[in-house]
Amino acid sequence: MYDPAAITRIGEGLIAATLPRPEWTHAAHVAAAAHVIAARRDLDAEADMPGLIRRYNEACGAANSDTMGYHHSITIASIAAVRAGLTLAPSGDLATQLAWLMTGMLGDKYWPERFWRHDTLFSVTARRGWVAPDLVPLPFSVRT
Repeated sequence: MYDPAAITRIGEGLIAATLPRPEWTHAAHVAAAAHVIAARRDLDAEADMPGLIRRYNEACGAANSDTMGYHHSITIASIAAVRAGLTLAPSGDLATQLAWLMTGMLGDKYWPERFWRHDTLFSVTARRGWVAPDLVPLPFSVRT
């Protein structure tokens, strides 16, 4: 997994829109959320990450459209999952906590499909704004 310096580099790379695109993996998404939540008290993850991700995508030449790029429901649910997970993670540095998170549900990049039907999750409505799960409720609270 990542060491503390790598988590900082990923999180700050997202914020500055300088992270190399090949490094923007599922694990990097989780690491960036953990960094913003745990280390960037000047940012509000739910309010600021949508814009940061959109800006990063644009800086990398990726479109934010109705079919690709930024996805609001997944982003907000992921932030909530990371926030909840960090409160349950064993004590230690952020790298230790992130490694623990990745051994659970968040380690599976398809985890949202446990809670939403595929058609609902990948609808334009869910991509543009918050759509609550339609299979089973999330096991943590979401700030929308």
